[in-house]
Amino acid sequence: MGDIHCSNGNGNGNAYLQRKSCWYEEEIEEDLRWCFALNSILHTGATQFQDIQLLDTKPFGKALVIDGKLQSAEIDEFIYHESLVHPPLLHHPNPKTVFIMGGGEGSTARELLRHKTVEQAIMCDIDEEVVMFCKSYLTVNSKAFCDPRVELIINDARAELEKREDKYDVIVGDLADPIEGGPCYQLYTKNFYELTIKPKLKHGGIFVTQAGPAGVFSHTEVFSCIFNTLKQVFKYVVPYSAHIPSYADMWGWVMASDYPMTLSPDELDLRMKQRMNGENRYLDGKTFVAASTLSKAIRKSLDNETHVYTEGSARFIHGHGNVQKHKHA
Repeated sequence: MGDIHCSNGNGNGNAYLQRKSCWYEEEIEEDLRWCFALNSILHTGATQFQDIQLLDTKPFGKALVIDGKLQSAEIDEFIYHESLVHPPLLHHPNPKTVFIMGGGEGSTARELLRHKTVEQAIMCDIDEEVVMFCKSYLTVNSKAFCDPRVELIINDARAELEKREDKYDVIVGDLADPIEGGPCYQLYTKNFYELTIKPKLKHGGIFVTQAGPAGVFSHTEVFSCIFNTLKQVFKYVVPYSAHIPSYADMWGWVMASDYPMTLSPDELDLRMKQRMNGENRYLDGKTFVAASTLSKAIRKSLDNETHVYTEGSARFIHGHGNVQKHKHA
């Protein structure tokens, strides 16, 4: 969980207590915490599904925290969202229809709408209060919410996909991290990928999901088993990662399809120039090639991974969600 500590400077000699400010602290592992100074607490509350905070941080600007886990920060969210959205849309020959699972803050929709080929974007998030909150406070994404190509649906992503007859060129998993007691760890399972995601992809379709921490030590939490699980379902699977400063770690994504995804850096750059509005701040062809060239230690670990993610054998990142608490409150 993330905690907020405030001090007026009247400490007893302890350097931590003498700081005249508020600090946000997040427990990354049992013996490892990450903290940074706050300018102010803009909002704190709870929805039916999740605890939510919006913080004005000194190093990272506005930061959205859900269930004690930092989801995105104003200063560096572009790294996460460019990495999540553009690789699958660029590798697809002509992406017109996209389904976003989650993505309630609007940044994923903002990035995919930069692709000139996109005609329809379904954004499906389970938590209406979070979506409305982000629409009100995260004004950088206000145009995305108002774009006529976007259809906002408040529902469980699995239920929504299963009831729709439509198929999509790209499906994006911008879901909350798989934490015990969280609202969506079931959407990282082999059963879900095989019976729900794959049948909803059109010919040539691509699925991408955020896949948790991907550092040398942290990747075994969920990144490696999400990769291995997708390998059981799709013919081609591409893991990649990038450093997100506000996460204090490398972060991972996995792209999957039954069709090859092998564009050169020059081909990726050409598609960006031809098919996208505006210029990326982070991602270009060479950056993606570097992101998908994992370290020796992680490549070996992924090669040796045997765990398949199921509801009965789920892995979680450190932390605990609050779905059950709110359901019984």
